[in-house]
Amino acid sequence: MHKTYIENTPPGPRAQADRAAITGWGADLDKANRPAYPMERTPPRLPHVHWAEPAAQPHTVEVLTSIERPGITPVFGTAAPPRGLSGSLRRLAFEASENDVRRWMLLLLADRIDVVEGVLEDLMRGHIPNVLAEMGAASEWKHNRPALLRKLALLAALAAAAALIARSLRHRREERRLLR
Repeated sequence: MHKTYIENTPPGPRAQADRAAITGWGADLDKANRPAYPMERTPPRLPHVHWAEPAAQPHTVEVLTSIERPGITPVFGTAAPPRGLSGSLRRLAFEASENDVRRWMLLLLADRIDVVEGVLEDLMRGHIPNVLAEMGAASEWKHNRPALLRKLALLAALAAAAALIARSLRHRREERRLLR
């Protein structure tokens, strides 16, 4: 009702005040009456372009595409093609619709697994990754020390639990060997 009042009111101090109170009012009015109109020009198309669509990038690796888009875009990333368990999860995720939450959960899981695969690959090559530096521990120590201490305490507890489990399994294995 308020909008109808404004549209049907002849211009006057009251109508101008009401219109000024509405954010974006008048954006669709005649362009000749808009103060920014001369600056709002659509740039012309590139002159002398000999193609309607750019040439497609050559396929050198597997590229995952959405089931909701026909074909592949002319330009795409090839730096990290899908591989290993994370790649299998990505392929599975790309079989689902983009609005399916399972797709995005699978992609998040694939990202986490890819990190673990990368660390294992580094270890197999003989390179010991500096995980704390790569995760920004120095910055976290400087700006968010309590959270970093909680994370380190949790990591220490997990390491201690893993060591106890390994010790217990070793002890059981020795007991079984002695009982035979």
